[in-house]
Amino acid sequence: DERTKFEQNGFLVVKDALSHEMVADFTKVMDTIQPGVDCVGKHDLFLELIDLPTILPKVWDILSWNIHLYHTHCSFKPPLPTEERNEKKRLHWHQDSGRVTLDMEAIPAPRVSVKVGYFLTDVTVAGSGNFSVIPGSHLKDEIQFPPDGVSDPENALEILASPGTAVIFDRRTWHDGGRNCSDITRKAIFLGYSYRWFRVRDAMTVSHYMDRVDPIRRQLLGARTGAAGLTSPTDEDVPLRAWLQEHLGEEATANM
Repeated sequence: DERTKFEQNGFLVVKDALSHEMVADFTKVMDTIQPGVDCVGKHDLFLELIDLPTILPKVWDILSWNIHLYHTHCSFKPPLPTEERNEKKRLHWHQDSGRVTLDMEAIPAPRVSVKVGYFLTDVTVAGSGNFSVIPGSHLKDEIQFPPDGVSDPENALEILASPGTAVIFDRRTWHDGGRNCSDITRKAIFLGYSYRWFRVRDAMTVSHYMDRVDPIRRQLLGARTGAAGLTSPTDEDVPLRAWLQEHLGEEATANM
């Protein structure tokens, strides 16, 4: 049922992906770092997100076992100034990965990656900086906007999420962070997973973790035996495959 919803809509909402304790811990960490990309290497706690049991199985089922992190960022969306809250303005709708869609000679372009957003603040009320999507838009390379130049598409959706909710979304899904007319800064963490042969978008400064994490985390953090191991991976390159075969059987990985 979840896979069907994801394929139809281009996203999936996962409630309680993070426990209340994890939300509190990540909120404290977020208060100590600067917003921006390449956030996983800034604190050991982020390691708990990269193979989170409530999320990673859904990611590997969408993309397969030949995956790694290619993009991470911490997002802070402060309240809009009072004088701007009633201003009519269209969101910055976009697909992820820049020229990837433009350079592909296919409609729709291939999926290539998914991103997971973890929301730490309460955005159960619209207008709180909610993650906004256009359902089904992952199958379209272009979307139609109202002619007034300021309105969003009629089917645009603000996702209402309690703290600890995660949203998994196809990189092709047209999306943006909504306007924050609340009085609280919206805090979220985004982790992007892609096939291992897809070039990373951030610096991925995670080398200080490599000698103290398990093999699957090493894979997700970008470890490899060589360039050929990205497209023709050995067992050493992709320990996630062996784990899946052990726990789910050979058929599970064959289907991927």
